Amino acid sequence: MPDAKHIRTVIVDDEPPALGQLEYLLSRFEDVELAAAVDSGPDAPEIILREQPDLVFLDIEMPGKNGFQVLKEVMSMAKPPLVVFATAFDEHAIRAFEENTVDYVLKPISVQRLEKTLERVRALLERPRQDAPDRSLEALLAKMGLGPGMVRIQAEDAGRNILLTPDEVLYFSCQDRRVVAHTPDNAYSCPSEATLEKIEERLAGAGFFRANRSELINLDYVRGYSPWLNGKYVITMRHREAVEIVLSKSRVKDFKTLLGI
Repeated sequence: MPDAKHIRTVIVDDEPPALGQLEYLLSRFEDVELAAAVDSGPDAPEIILREQPDLVFLDIEMPGKNGFQVLKEVMSMAKPPLVVFATAFDEHAIRAFEENTVDYVLKPISVQRLEKTLERVRALLERPRQDAPDRSLEALLAKMGLGPGMVRIQAEDAGRNILLTPDEVLYFSCQDRRVVAHTPDNAYSCPSEATLEKIEERLAGAGFFRANRSELINLDYVRGYSPWLNGKYVITMRHREAVEIVLSKSRVKDFKTLLGI
């Protein structure tokens, strides 16, 4: 069992102000030992493995590798740490943390909320650790498209319900308030209750990227891109008709970061 007087901690956030704020707030707690502060999602799993912390504060929205993708790798450790998600988005908290992960804190983080989180962490660290991964975390990963089971997207074909795997879909578009899944050979309407936001959430970690308000693309099918108007780009998909999708100006930086360009 870890020494309850010293909670070895790693924090992960790609935004320096948020990283610095959390580092400062944690310094106010005598039993928290900061082992590392990481400003990159892709670097986080290696550093967490090296430092072997008791606790990780993990940002969700990070380019290159988001918090759920980092969590997937962390959970493969022999003795995974406790994880607290830090997010500026209430919707993520509502969706993800109903699955009963350790905890979450909403940005900007208050010292009062942090105290409550650390109280819960201390109580959990006093219990014998389970050898098997926490089933609630497995459920969370599955919900985010990162669990051991294969994620399927429901669609309709000539009155029949069909199930598409993520790698079958080039991109999703929203047409007349209905989400359409585009494959290399066809286009299928998704159920009326489906939204791009819900599908994007379900496919987190599966290589999909929100190019604009109405299109979610599979990065594996990107053939090329080129500058367009007003800071926007045009993405060409690997499709027999060379489908072109407009990349919003605000999404250009994240797009390039994810592709390493």
